[in-house]
Amino acid sequence: MRLTFIGAAHEVTGSCYFLEGAGKKFLVDCGMEQGPDQYENQEIPVPLSEIDFALLTHAHIDHSGNFPLAYAKGFRGPIYATAATCDLCDIMLRDSAHIQMFEAEWRNRKARRNGQPEFVPAYTMEDALGVIQQFVECDYHKIIQLEEGIKVRFTDAGHLLGSSSIEIWITEDGEERKLVFSGDIGNTDQPLIKDPEYLDRGDYVIMESTYGDRCHGEKPDYIAELTDIIRKTFRRGGNVIVPSFAVGRTQEMLYFLRKIKADNLLPEFPGFEVYVDSPLAVQATSIFKEHYSECYDEEAMDLIRQGINPIAFPGLKLSVTSDESKAINFNEKPKVILSASGMCDAGRIKHHLKHNLWRQECTILFVGYQAVGTLGRSLIEGATEVKLFGEEIHVNAEIVRLPGISGHADNEGLMRWAGAFREKPKKVFVTHGDDQVCELFAKRLTDELGYQAIAPYSGTIVDLLTGEVIKETLGIAVKHAKEKAKTRKAAGVYARLLAAGQRLMTVIRHNEGGANKDLARFADQINAMCDKWDR
Repeated sequence: MRLTFIGAAHEVTGSCYFLEGAGKKFLVDCGMEQGPDQYENQEIPVPLSEIDFALLTHAHIDHSGNFPLAYAKGFRGPIYATAATCDLCDIMLRDSAHIQMFEAEWRNRKARRNGQPEFVPAYTMEDALGVIQQFVECDYHKIIQLEEGIKVRFTDAGHLLGSSSIEIWITEDGEERKLVFSGDIGNTDQPLIKDPEYLDRGDYVIMESTYGDRCHGEKPDYIAELTDIIRKTFRRGGNVIVPSFAVGRTQEMLYFLRKIKADNLLPEFPGFEVYVDSPLAVQATSIFKEHYSECYDEEAMDLIRQGINPIAFPGLKLSVTSDESKAINFNEKPKVILSASGMCDAGRIKHHLKHNLWRQECTILFVGYQAVGTLGRSLIEGATEVKLFGEEIHVNAEIVRLPGISGHADNEGLMRWAGAFREKPKKVFVTHGDDQVCELFAKRLTDELGYQAIAPYSGTIVDLLTGEVIKETLGIAVKHAKEKAKTRKAAGVYARLLAAGQRLMTVIRHNEGGANKDLARFADQINAMCDKWDR
C-alpha cells in the first residue's frame, strides 16, 4: 500500500498522485502544469495502460488536463468524479485539446518556413473525446465501493462547481488506512456555490497550500466596488474589460452584475450591456444552471425558488462565433466585456486588450490571480507597453484589481480545514503550493496543531501501512525551457508509439487463459502488423 507524489509538489499546478493498494493501481488527479515550471516531475512509474482507475477532485485543467495525454498513452480505466465535474470536463478537455492542436498548427507553420522539425501536440481532440467517455458520475456524500478493498466518498470542497475533497479507504491484508485528499479548498462566502465541508478523520491527509502564506483580509463590498468602477469608466465613455477565467470566475461576475442591475445601482446607465465573449464560458454558464440543486448555496437557492436565474439578466449578450466576438469592438456604447483567459495569455481577451488598452477612457479590471510571467501580471505591475499579435500597444487604460476575490481558502481558511480533524492524522503531506509556501505551511501545521507535516517533492514514496517515507527525493530544477521543448518535440510521437506497445503487452496479459482459437487469431494479427512495420 503506497502513495507516490507526482505533480504539484512544491509547485502550484499539475496535481497528480499515484497509489497502489488492494491489488490496484490508480491516480488521484492528472493535471497539466501551467505557468512557470520550477521542478521536474517524476513520471508515473508504470505504463498508463496498467492504471485501473482514477479519481478527480475537480475540473480545473491543472487537476484534469493531462487525462487526454494518459489516454493517448494507453489509459482506459474509469475516472470517478462528481456529476458537475464530469460535465465541466466534457467542455474543458475538448477546449484544451483545441488549444493544443491550434498551437501545434501555428508552430508548424513557422517551423516549415524555417526548416525546423515538426512540433507534436501533447494530445489531440481524438484523445480528449476518448477519455471523456471514461468519466463516471458520483454523488456527494455517498460511500462508493469501487473495488474489493477500496471505497471512496466525495465531499464538497467549495472551490468550484462540483469540486470535492476525496476520502479513500484502502483495506489490504486485513489492515485499513484512510486517506483524505483535500483537493483545492474553497474560500468562504463565495457567490453561488457552498462553503467547503470539513472532515474529521483521516490516517493520512494530503492537502493543498496555494494561499498558505497569505490572508485575503477583510472581504470588501464587491457590489459597491464593481459599481463604482463601472460608473467611473462609463462616465469617461470607456469599456470595462474583465479578463476572467471561463469556468467559475465568469459566473461569479455575472452574479454580481445581476445584483447591480436588479438593485438599479447604475440608474444613469439603464440597460447597459454585458458581453460574455468566450465559447467555453458560455457552455460553462449553461452547466452551472444545470447543477444548482447539488452545488448552489442557500442564497442562490432562494433566488431559484423565486424563479430568478442568479447568473442571467437583461442586457447580457453571449458571444460564441468569431464574427460575434469581432462585432463587440465595433459597438461604440460603453459596455462590460468578460473574456478568457483570466491571465491574458491566450484566448479572445487578447483581441479586446488590443482594442482597448491604448484608450485612456477604458478600464482593465483584474478579478483573479495573475501568475509570474503572464501578460496579466505584467499589466498589474505597471507595464507601459505590451506586445499583442506582433504589435506594440501603449498602455493608457486604467488598470484596476478587485481585491479579495479568490476561489481558494487563505492561510486561516486552510488552518480551519486542517484543524477540523478530531484525531491527529498519522501524517499530513502539504502540496499544491509555491516552493517556500509548502514548507512554511507544513511548519505552521506542526507548530500550531502538533501535526507531523511534511512537504514532499515529486518522486517521494510513502508506505501507507507503516507510515514510513521509503523514498525521499529532492527537487530537480527544470532545465532551460527551450532545451526541454526541443526534447519534447523530438520524442513526442515515438513516446506515443512506445505507450501503444506497452498497452499491447497489457492487453496480451489480460487475454491469458482465453480460448486457443482466439489467442491464435490475436497472435496472427500481431505478427502481420510486425511484418508490415519491421524495417
